[in-house]
Amino acid sequence: MTDTLGVRPTSTPPPRPASDAPAGRRTPGWMSHPVVWPLLALIALIVVNVVATPDFLNIRIENGGLFGNVVDIARNSAPLILVAVGMTLVVATRGIDLSVGAVAVIAAAVACTRIAAAPDEGAVTTVVMAVVWALGASVLLGLWNGLLVSVFGIQPIIATLVLMVAGRGLAMLITDGQITTVQDGAFSSLASGIVFGLPVALLIALAVVVVTALLTRRTALGMLVEAVGINPEASRLAGVSARTIVWTVYVFAATCSGIAGLIIAANTNSVNANSLGLWIELDAILAVVIGGTALTGGRFSLAGTVVGALLIGTLTRTIPNLGIPSEANYLCKALVVIVVCLLQSPRARASLLGLRHRRPTTRKAARS
Repeated sequence: MTDTLGVRPTSTPPPRPASDAPAGRRTPGWMSHPVVWPLLALIALIVVNVVATPDFLNIRIENGGLFGNVVDIARNSAPLILVAVGMTLVVATRGIDLSVGAVAVIAAAVACTRIAAAPDEGAVTTVVMAVVWALGASVLLGLWNGLLVSVFGIQPIIATLVLMVAGRGLAMLITDGQITTVQDGAFSSLASGIVFGLPVALLIALAVVVVTALLTRRTALGMLVEAVGINPEASRLAGVSARTIVWTVYVFAATCSGIAGLIIAANTNSVNANSLGLWIELDAILAVVIGGTALTGGRFSLAGTVVGALLIGTLTRTIPNLGIPSEANYLCKALVVIVVCLLQSPRARASLLGLRHRRPTTRKAARS
């Protein structure tokens, strides 16, 4: 009515947004960065190891390569880094992949059985074809997971749980239930080889991380992944093919898991369908959570995931270094993870540091 009379409505200034300033002291901005606390926890673990073993950080050069505790931790963490990077993108789309361990053991089983059955086991072409077959199998398994999740709309935890349960059985069928061993120098170099003084396994993991970071942070792919994770329906209405994005990240996660399985098998020159990559999916999820990626999707940090994987790898080395029985391995890991997660929580951090939270002043201003 006021518009028809030509009277402009009384302009009531909109309520001012509540100040972001807390009532008390502010927490420094660097504390809210997702990488800070896992990185500090990693440094703390290294300090504990140095106190227990003064020569913990010693690095020596033998046969053109670097050797030492730090190098061993990085090399042994390479499979977990690979699996966790793939898991990061899956989680960023609001999903989860419980089948990464099963995919790893299937890829290792395919590679080792082909090498063992080859007439010339030590030939380079034999290893190349075995790796191609293993990665091809991983891609097919990723397509299967993506099909269930993006096309049939099955919950990711259920869709991947199917392959998690069936995967090791499939690997046992491939290996006839036996521990398959191989004697191939080219294959074992995936885990024990050295290039430019660094382990080949670590270089493979770093190459995958760098390529993934370039694709997700230098192109629109990362933004599309986060958009699908925030709201798949809104992304679809905006023209984003959410189905293709989800399908792609599951294939990528399976491929990373296949590479990780090859490295683990090359480390022992064998594949045991019952134990290879066992529980690596849980370690990968922990690394993703520690690194600051939201399980609700829409946000991910590859750097945080790498730090989280290195933190888990360092913790695995710390426990025997301190003389703690191996039976307490999972308990110690759970304690460290919960401490890091609490430090990442703004509310828990403010309580620990004695800082006051910002009070919700919006409701108070509306009442006045």
